[in-house]
Amino acid sequence: MTDYFYRVIGCGRESRDTHTRQRYTDSHPVGTIILREEMSRLRIFGRNAVKLFSHKRILSEKFTRAAHSLWREGNVVVSPHKTVEIPDSTLAQHVWANLDRWPQRTALVCGITCRQYTYEQAYQMSRNFAANLRKKFRLRDDDTVALVLPNLPEYPLALLGASEAGCVVTTVNPMYTAHEVQHSFKISNPKLVVTTADNFNVVKKAMELNKTDAPIIMIKQSNESPPRGAASFEELAKDNSVDKSILKEVKRISGDVCILPYSSGTTGLPKAVELTHRNIVANCIQQTEGVRLYEDTTANSQDTVLVVLPMFHSFGLGMLTLHKMSVGVRLVTLPKFNPKTYLDSLLKYKVNILVMAPPTVLFLGTSSEVRADHFEHVHRSMSGAAPLPQADIQRLFEKANRELNFVQGYGLTETSPLATLMFLGSKNYESSGYAIPNVELKIINSELQALGPNETGELLIRGPNVMRGYKDNPESNREAFLDGRWLRTGDLATINEAGEVTITDRLKELIKVKGFQVAPAELEAVLKEHLDVLDAAVVGVKDDTFGEVPKAFVVARHDRKLDSKKILDFVAERVAPYKKINEIVYIDSIPKNPSGKILRRLLKEK
Repeated sequence: MTDYFYRVIGCGRESRDTHTRQRYTDSHPVGTIILREEMSRLRIFGRNAVKLFSHKRILSEKFTRAAHSLWREGNVVVSPHKTVEIPDSTLAQHVWANLDRWPQRTALVCGITCRQYTYEQAYQMSRNFAANLRKKFRLRDDDTVALVLPNLPEYPLALLGASEAGCVVTTVNPMYTAHEVQHSFKISNPKLVVTTADNFNVVKKAMELNKTDAPIIMIKQSNESPPRGAASFEELAKDNSVDKSILKEVKRISGDVCILPYSSGTTGLPKAVELTHRNIVANCIQQTEGVRLYEDTTANSQDTVLVVLPMFHSFGLGMLTLHKMSVGVRLVTLPKFNPKTYLDSLLKYKVNILVMAPPTVLFLGTSSEVRADHFEHVHRSMSGAAPLPQADIQRLFEKANRELNFVQGYGLTETSPLATLMFLGSKNYESSGYAIPNVELKIINSELQALGPNETGELLIRGPNVMRGYKDNPESNREAFLDGRWLRTGDLATINEAGEVTITDRLKELIKVKGFQVAPAELEAVLKEHLDVLDAAVVGVKDDTFGEVPKAFVVARHDRKLDSKKILDFVAERVAPYKKINEIVYIDSIPKNPSGKILRRLLKEK
């Protein structure tokens, strides 16, 4: 290896020693890939570059281009992965495409009751359900079916069955009140609802508020009977006598809307996100052909993933459920997060893949109940949905008694959901990684001008996984897209010279102190470095002198007494003067949504 190589790709002369070189490869995945001779997978290194590299004759101009080759004209940043072909198929066709490779493998297990289905059983049940939706309930192409469900093994069967029946599926939070469900129903106008006994009355009340009526199908969580007026999902899905030839009537193409999850977008009330079959299938392929967070299912091997992230949310549905079923992984479902049940499931089912929101990472890194053997079988781990401080990751590693193969990703409901992902083996945990295959990125300023490397601005995304738009909301669509179908994320980010993305904060959550922008996530990360702080959130509050000032809400680590002055001084020593926290409030827990994003609005109301 020549010293010249390190100078060319930006390490400098100080990087010649072995320790520094290792640090460089740890924090720069592109460099890591070069050193591991995996250059053939990246289009930025061609056959000639490999040949030159092997002969230690690396030309300056070639690797100067290589280091910057993800940047294109107009400051567009492309993916380091090869472009992949997106099949022209519906979601159900894609999920079941390789069924013949693992028909007797377990597809879904309930972590509470232990009921389970093989892939063959899951396929047949979803098809039976689809046929009965058309035959007994007379649903037709483009009708909407609402799922108001916790995580259950039957959730994806109901979703895939409704989709195969030609319907659009809208996913609704089962924790919603009747008024919140009514808002969702008003947007989506469901012709049928699938729910549980626990949610039956809420669904009925929501329909009354909406002045509509629709059939209700109930999924059993244990041995309860369907409420009066509700049909049984089990009976419909296990009806092998139903004539499935009726499904030949379905006329759906990849460009049709498939799923309607909800998102607040960058502003305002929740909006229905139109994700097409192509959007979701594309994101499945992007996860399969990009950085793989699973091992192939074979006759002797099958990965297991614990699904506690809610399936009604794009993160839990897209990454954990639909994609993992498309590659034959075993899914263990938990209807809600319970510490004991979660930890018991890790051991009982020998979980290999951990996909977590930040609150779960925080729990695993701090709970006295967590032991190293809980991670014994884990070979892939990921966090997404919200920024995660490095201190939380290190605590997780300490509990596992090893460095887990850990990555962070970034995405939105509007991107189906994944958009960027770290390379496996990278140690740059502040990063959200690189664009996944077929995705392009751009950073813009407030004047919509494209910015260059390491400049902070709003992140834009373009790719086959980007939503069609918000349902019946032309004003929001005008705000969401710029010319060329670039999606505005509402997130502040930087992209370095190598094409690696770092999310800074939400654009609308920035605190303006004397005109300076302060990112709450930065201050939260500093607070959580303090040994006495378990969790923290920062919001901006009005101030007559400065416009706004940062206010912190802090959760104490177990049995620790907090000294406000010491914590304020701790932060002040680590940030610029205008970023100093003005006030600390101690609370029992930080309010967060199911995906782990801090509910700052609730904190501002305190």
